[in-house]
Amino acid sequence: MESAKTYDQAEELNEHTMLVGRARKNMPTEGAIAQMCGAFKLIGEPSRMKILLALMEGEMCVYHIAEAVEGNQSNVSHQLRLLKDAQLIRSRREGKNIVYSIADEHIASIILMSKAHVHCGE
Repeated sequence: MESAKTYDQAEELNEHTMLVGRARKNMPTEGAIAQMCGAFKLIGEPSRMKILLALMEGEMCVYHIAEAVEGNQSNVSHQLRLLKDAQLIRSRREGKNIVYSIADEHIASIILMSKAHVHCGE
């Protein structure tokens, strides 16, 4: 009976050691982790989250984003610059306007998952 218990403990230790090794192998670099945390910090601020949610509906210029989020244009412009610098959104010129959009499907997925997680819009 004692040897079966010892075998089970050894088996569990081997499994945990394997999991630790896999976790270490797949751990991003410190720089990548800092970038990930920075992105979540940016997304986690309410006015920026509102901007991202508005942009989930499609490209918009700063005037329309400000209207959609019920913010003033100056503050929205500042938040857009932060989001753009972090490559969470992108911009392009369309005539006299600059239109903004979500940078890629990864950012869109994060926004959609977080919205679903808290069951928004029910």
